[in-house]
Amino acid sequence: MSDVVVAGVGMIPFAKPGASAPYHEMGTEAAKLALADAGLGYETIEQAYVGYVYGDSTCGQRALYHVGMTGIPIVNVNNNCSTGSTALFMARQMIASGALDCVLAVGFEQMKPGALGSVYTDRPSAFEEFDATADQLIDAPGIPLALRYFGGAGLSHMKKYGTPLEAFAKVRAKASRHARNNPLAIFRKEVTADDVMNDQVIWPGVMTRMMACPPTCGGAAAVLVSERFADKHGIGKQVRIAAQAMTTDTPSTFKAGDMMQLVGYDMAKEAASRVYESAGIGPRDLDVVELHDCFAHNELITYEALGLCGEGEAGKFIDDGDNTYGGRIVTNPSGGLLSKGHPLGATGLAQCFELTRQLRGTAGPTQVEGAKVALQHNLGLGGACVVTLYQRH
Repeated sequence: MSDVVVAGVGMIPFAKPGASAPYHEMGTEAAKLALADAGLGYETIEQAYVGYVYGDSTCGQRALYHVGMTGIPIVNVNNNCSTGSTALFMARQMIASGALDCVLAVGFEQMKPGALGSVYTDRPSAFEEFDATADQLIDAPGIPLALRYFGGAGLSHMKKYGTPLEAFAKVRAKASRHARNNPLAIFRKEVTADDVMNDQVIWPGVMTRMMACPPTCGGAAAVLVSERFADKHGIGKQVRIAAQAMTTDTPSTFKAGDMMQLVGYDMAKEAASRVYESAGIGPRDLDVVELHDCFAHNELITYEALGLCGEGEAGKFIDDGDNTYGGRIVTNPSGGLLSKGHPLGATGLAQCFELTRQLRGTAGPTQVEGAKVALQHNLGLGGACVVTLYQRH
């Protein structure tokens, strides 16, 4: 497999539920922006992968038919919070294998206010084993599903390594400082760690409200092409996907007796390891990272899963400022899910959007100076994890 060129990216400003356009309009606009960025018409697209979680089948067609109706294969993708990057993963495979030369990946989500919940209540949930394991490991009655999982993972890290609750507050404060410079983020108000600590408590000793990302609506897209296609059409090849890996759960998810494993620590670690090996680099070579901070707790443990610091060293990594501008690796310059927002189907492609601009040097106020190597981490419970390495050439 060869490197794949990121020809174009597009993203619309994220919005609160009820304040966005309908899902198909968001998907249409994101796709048009990516095509315009690539300088291509829809007629050049050979196949499209469209990701969303909350929607009926063939919503992808509903969105793309307003971009063009060329009869191409359109594949609808749902992999929970990793949906957008799963669409990207599938698009990249088609290019890297030589099967196709120009593929579109689109993600969107029209969400409702409040905590995530099941849509289908008349059949077994995909989370039955996750719920049963969580019930064995933590006592948190009345805590919503996602909060229980990721708060429990943070609690596990606190118990293992003595991590203080303030460490998660510092992660959230850092997200707000970054999002202040991102006009596409939903929350741009800067907050301090004290503000986060003093916010509404939703799990005593474990989490305040600001440590959780908000329900969000939005859309994002990317056009991927082969090198030969880029050469033929005069497309810049400065940003490439040099390596990518997707993992799902292993027995350790349920058997390790650890909430960190239940929320995908091993999945992330394995995916990152495969990417580093494939690209012939290590975490020390990274300049910028967009990772899945659905909760401040998950950002902290993901530092260690991705090898940005050693196990048990995330607190020091944060305190030393190694996760922000002027430090070792700038994490979530966009503001991440905590401040930028988390429209499930669009999240992975919004990360792609940010990192592509970072490597082009066109990220404006969020720019990481001299960024040449970028890593993306997108996680979905149930579970799937996609890690993608981008390089500037």
